[in-house]
Amino acid sequence: MNIDTWPELPYDAWHDTYVTLHMWAQVVGKVALAQAPPMNQAWGIALQVTPRGLVTRTLPFGVRTFTIEFDFLAHELVFRTSDGDVCTLPLAPRTVADFYRQTMDMLRAMSLPVKIWPVAVEIPNPIRLDQDTQHRSYDREYVERFWRIVVQCERVLNSARCDFIGKCSPVHFFWGSFDLAVTRFSGRLAPPREGPAFMREAYSQEVISHGWWPGSGPVLEPAFYAYAVPEPPGLKEARVQPPEAYYHRDLGEFILPYEAVRRAPDPELVLRQFVDSTYSQAATLAGWNRAALERSTDATAR
Repeated sequence: MNIDTWPELPYDAWHDTYVTLHMWAQVVGKVALAQAPPMNQAWGIALQVTPRGLVTRTLPFGVRTFTIEFDFLAHELVFRTSDGDVCTLPLAPRTVADFYRQTMDMLRAMSLPVKIWPVAVEIPNPIRLDQDTQHRSYDREYVERFWRIVVQCERVLNSARCDFIGKCSPVHFFWGSFDLAVTRFSGRLAPPREGPAFMREAYSQEVISHGWWPGSGPVLEPAFYAYAVPEPPGLKEARVQPPEAYYHRDLGEFILPYEAVRRAPDPELVLRQFVDSTYSQAATLAGWNRAALERSTDATAR
């Protein structure tokens, strides 16, 4: 099978599917939010990358547990329980309201009557998920392209963090912001910040984060990002690699257009240059104890 591992993902061509899929992910994510134990930095509610799609962590319901998975190869939403039940819903064009209703109906039919707050988050002008009849697109071709990119990004980001031995998040997918992310921690507290409770907790410690999102806000094209919180003096002007990377002052983040990676002779090398150089600049300027947080070359060789 000849598969383009770094496919083109033009924002305009898949925007309607993107928005619909984002809202569907919020329905599933809010089920996780309702049931998952409160793991630090909201790690318990993020979606996990599988060989087939995105899945919730194992969620408790009484003495039973369950998962919900977006299978982007079979194009199904798959419900699995610890007592052996497996049920599916086809992923096909339908309104967000219909997706919400069918997901809730399936959970009730499986004796998992979860209740969620059906309002989208982390987007401007949110529509109630149970009333959203505006978003209804599902283009299989572009969903599969999106998924192939996520698989490659997860693989490279996991590899890039291996020499960091301090606290580090998994590489996981946040359904609110609809991005793949991984975060490293210095071990020091950060100054308190304003915002919702989950944001205050997420940035309660010094962090350097990297990730990929398929386009939103002031950067509509798919792009990789890197940022530090709190941002150390001098980071805006720091030299990073590859040459196509730049600092976006409105976002307060380094940006590397996905196209620069996709078109490179060695996409993985270019992405590693971006992750490694932005981490190194941010950690050095912030005075992180890199000797304690990173695996030494000698230790790696052994």
